[in-house]
Amino acid sequence: MTSISARAATAPLDDPRYYLANFRFVLDWVAKRHADLLATPERAFLEAFMALPEASQALLVRMVMRRGEHFRTSRLVYAEIGDTETALAPLVEADFVDADPALDIATLFAQLRLPELRQALAGEIAAAELSPGLSKAALNAALAPRLDDSRRLTDWWPAAPDRVVRLAVMATCDRLRLMFFGNLRQDWAEFVLAELGVQRFESVTFTHDSRAFRSRREVDAYLALHRLRERLDAGESAAELKAELPEMPANNAWLMAHRDRLCLALGRQAEREGEVELALSLYAEAGWNEGASSEARIRRLRLLERQGRHAEALALARPLVQDSQACTGAEAQALDRLLPRLARRLGEPVAPRLPEPVPERFTLELDPMGASLGVERAVADHLHRDAAPVYYVENALINGLFGLLCWEALFAPLPGAFFHPFHVAPADLYREDFVTRRRAHFAACLALLDDDSHAAAIRATWREKRGLASPFVHWETLDEALIELALACVPAAHLRACFERLLGDLKGNRAGLPDLVQFRPQAAAGEPRYRLIEVKGPGDRLQDNQRRWLSFFIAQDMPAAVCHVRWWGMS
Repeated sequence: MTSISARAATAPLDDPRYYLANFRFVLDWVAKRHADLLATPERAFLEAFMALPEASQALLVRMVMRRGEHFRTSRLVYAEIGDTETALAPLVEADFVDADPALDIATLFAQLRLPELRQALAGEIAAAELSPGLSKAALNAALAPRLDDSRRLTDWWPAAPDRVVRLAVMATCDRLRLMFFGNLRQDWAEFVLAELGVQRFESVTFTHDSRAFRSRREVDAYLALHRLRERLDAGESAAELKAELPEMPANNAWLMAHRDRLCLALGRQAEREGEVELALSLYAEAGWNEGASSEARIRRLRLLERQGRHAEALALARPLVQDSQACTGAEAQALDRLLPRLARRLGEPVAPRLPEPVPERFTLELDPMGASLGVERAVADHLHRDAAPVYYVENALINGLFGLLCWEALFAPLPGAFFHPFHVAPADLYREDFVTRRRAHFAACLALLDDDSHAAAIRATWREKRGLASPFVHWETLDEALIELALACVPAAHLRACFERLLGDLKGNRAGLPDLVQFRPQAAAGEPRYRLIEVKGPGDRLQDNQRRWLSFFIAQDMPAAVCHVRWWGMS
């Protein structure tokens, strides 16, 4: 069992080859913790890489960290590496770099500047009777249909002053990066940001179970989903991509959720393309698995409704309403609106809807000069008093106090939660079983609210963990003065109610909280010592997640209001 902090995992930035030390750290980590997931190509890469001269290792890492796979040698000049050609030669010999790759027209345009393209393609420009003064984009549009083959740079441009080389091991490096991070969103910059102190991370204990993937098949499945998502973003049709959706390994809820998100995105694309049946099938795949997307379920029902298939939609919707525990607040709200419409269209009786609770409302007329600050800050400035200070907090206050009180629960080192030293949040934060797996941890944290020991715990965590990355604590907003006022003025019972609601749907309920909080430390006995205020400018309306929080506050008898703003002299 090893505990490694993010800073200990990085190399000092006064080492000019710090990036190479970071890359070696990742390779060593993967080799030790993921050896059973490595096949011959990765093992061969690890062995051959370590046998390279250090300058060649450094140049390879520089290329891996840059965008794309093609590089002009004139742009691979680094003082700490020395002569580029000397460092390149071992990489070419090891087949890590292709010294003279064939380039299609898109790659050629990406590598050459406009004056160079005019020289390299002078014959083609003349043959197409194009003006030599065309922009790069116009030249590309005109020549691309005519030049659909691939050629070496010397064939495109015999007088080229340097070479274009291609990194041939990017796929292998991406696979190793994926095994380290558990995703492809994070990259080598994480090390640098941590070393510079831009981001600091909680230290978590790692065991053999602290890894994202249990089998090579799971790694392959993730990579397949990632490539499909890239192709979707590049504009390929939903039908083409659905045909290539991979089967997921059994008993991996995290990967299945990843697949569900892709199906949801494909479904939205299919809708845009007018492929109704395809969209419905994709929403069905994304929304009817255990713990699957509630958004996909609602999109499927709404699409059926738009198609006039009301009976089919109603038959699917009713079981969702009956299984209230499986519904998020957003889904329950959407179903509460959808079911009466479907029932009316089918001539079925409609149960009367309970009226939505109406929050306290008030209107302020403000100087339009304050609009430059933003409507929320203008209201905060207007309402602020020394004896009743107002803070613009939006989602930062309730979430932040929750994150501080429940820090130990959120960062409990459970299997499948943390894979490497650079986690802002547990990898399973939004998985259906996140809270269930930590039920005892959260219960212990919330129990501190019962005897008012929560205040000391929150203060201690703020002092000890200040500045560490957290999914709930926004350190720039949550300063010590704000915390002290909140602890003095917000009853523990109100905090517990809010925290329990957060735990009911961490992803959905962390947003939609009121913009402002006003504290009244000197309020008379029996009077509330704080008030939450949602601000709405002219023409702005409450969003659904804001309505849900306001209804909750009313039900809990918590002081909250909506402030509507008008600007002087403006209709």
